[in-house]
Amino acid sequence: VKDPTAVERANLLNMAKLSIKGLIESALSFGRTLDSDYPPLQQFFVVMEHCLKHGLKVRKSFLSYNKTIWGPLELVEKLYPEAEEIAASVRDLPGLKTPLGRARAWLRLALMQKKMADYLRCLIIQRELLSEFYEYHALMMEEEGAVIVGLLVGLNVIDANLCVKGEDLDSQVGVIDFSMYLKSDDDIGGKERNEQIAAILDQKNYVEELNRQLNSTVSSLHARVDSLEKSNTKLIEELAIAKNNIIKLQEENHQLRSENTLILMKTQHHLEVTKVDVEAELQTYKHSRQGLDEMYNEARRQLREESQLRQDMENELVVQVSMKHEIELAMKLLEKDIHEKQDTLIGLRQQLDEVKAINMEMYQKLQVSEDAMKEKNEIIGRLEDKTNQINATMKQLEQRLQQAEKAQLEAENEDEKLKQEYVNKSESLQKEFSQKEKQLLQLETDLKIEKEWRQTLEDDLQKEKETVSHLRIETQEIINLKKEFIKLQEKNRQLKRICQDQEAALQELASKLSESKLKIEDIKEANKALQGQVWLKDKEATHCKLCEKEFSLSKRKHHCRNCGEIFCNACSDNELPLPSSPKPVRVCDSCHAILIQRCSSNVP
Repeated sequence: VKDPTAVERANLLNMAKLSIKGLIESALSFGRTLDSDYPPLQQFFVVMEHCLKHGLKVRKSFLSYNKTIWGPLELVEKLYPEAEEIAASVRDLPGLKTPLGRARAWLRLALMQKKMADYLRCLIIQRELLSEFYEYHALMMEEEGAVIVGLLVGLNVIDANLCVKGEDLDSQVGVIDFSMYLKSDDDIGGKERNEQIAAILDQKNYVEELNRQLNSTVSSLHARVDSLEKSNTKLIEELAIAKNNIIKLQEENHQLRSENTLILMKTQHHLEVTKVDVEAELQTYKHSRQGLDEMYNEARRQLREESQLRQDMENELVVQVSMKHEIELAMKLLEKDIHEKQDTLIGLRQQLDEVKAINMEMYQKLQVSEDAMKEKNEIIGRLEDKTNQINATMKQLEQRLQQAEKAQLEAENEDEKLKQEYVNKSESLQKEFSQKEKQLLQLETDLKIEKEWRQTLEDDLQKEKETVSHLRIETQEIINLKKEFIKLQEKNRQLKRICQDQEAALQELASKLSESKLKIEDIKEANKALQGQVWLKDKEATHCKLCEKEFSLSKRKHHCRNCGEIFCNACSDNELPLPSSPKPVRVCDSCHAILIQRCSSNVP
């Protein structure tokens, strides 16, 4: 016997397959945008409602039993955050009063969003939460639910435009119409006819698209042909212009060749005449060039020496600065030690004041004891002798301490030992006053102890003298270091002055070198300018401008680069000494510019 719940699940799965398949096929033939009045769409919502209601648990309420699919659908917004908008819009709809109407509105909104499959898939995965609403044998708890969710993915190709606000979803009756899914012979023939029509429509669309592409290519080809025709006409015009230019250039070439032959004949005649003049001019040019090169090399060598000296001085300055920093650190450490020793001296003075106060108290106690011990005069006399001795020793100690203070000595150990000594003495005196019978023995022992203390005090004083001498030596070393530091500062100042003087000398040398470089560059520019100038021909420049005599080997030609006049060496006798040239140069009489000897007819 088959399980009835399994049969129900299989029937519902088959109905879901039929409804989804029929909805997709009818939507593709009718049009992909569907309204709420479309019958296959209404039957799809009824089938989905039955699938969600299968195996739903009955919940008890105060008035009646409640069995609705809104509970599991409401869980989707917790599992899928994007479903919060649907749930909020469903709750805000004014016409919905029952949970079943809200569930139907939720299904319609999910289909319009094309996310019904995603929402139900999140719900099926959380089976622990679904167990609160469904039985264990329900369709949503078994594999058939996953199959239905997979089928729902195909509905994403459909666009649904549903009006949920004005529709009465609470009172609708969910009855499946099986007549829509029964097939007949007419339906089979109509289906074949529809397939043929669809194929014809597809061919028509293909032909229209192909025609559209061909029209676009034809228009592009027409545009290219027009552009090529325009470019062809332009090229023809340019070719005609180029032919005319070639003819003109050929004529000019023939003229230039004829002129070139004439110029060659003339230049060959003049070259033989001017060879001797060229050699003399070359020798003078070489001599002047050699002098300029020597001056340039000398200036360069001096610049290198001065830069090396400056580098050495900078290195010495860096060493002096590092020594200065080390000396400053040593001075800071010495000042710190001096401050610490002064603090210890202040502490020792305070301890000495305390010892003096203790001595005063002891002296007062001795006076009281003298009044109380009148009966034992002998003992009191001995005590007075001892107290006088102690006072004498105290005075000696005070004098020694004053001497130590004047010399700014450190006496920590001595003051501590003195303090301990006076404390012990006060304790011994109190014991002597309390034990009158044992005073004699104690006094003898005290004398021995005082002798030992006196010896220890002398030793301590000797040690303090040694520390004082050591401190004096240290202070003397500090004074010497200060003197050396002052000397180093003076040396540093002297070195700075020397460095400044050297920098000033370097600046002067650099200015002189820059002037010499500028003069050299002026000469080079003059040579370059003269290289680019066009000189008069020898036939035209045959006589001097001043004396009007003919040029020869003895009367050489001198050219002014400023005014362009040509003089002989006899007329241009004005000479001007230049700092950049070892020899004086000749100057023009009219503009006072430098004259240049002429080497040939074409080269300055």
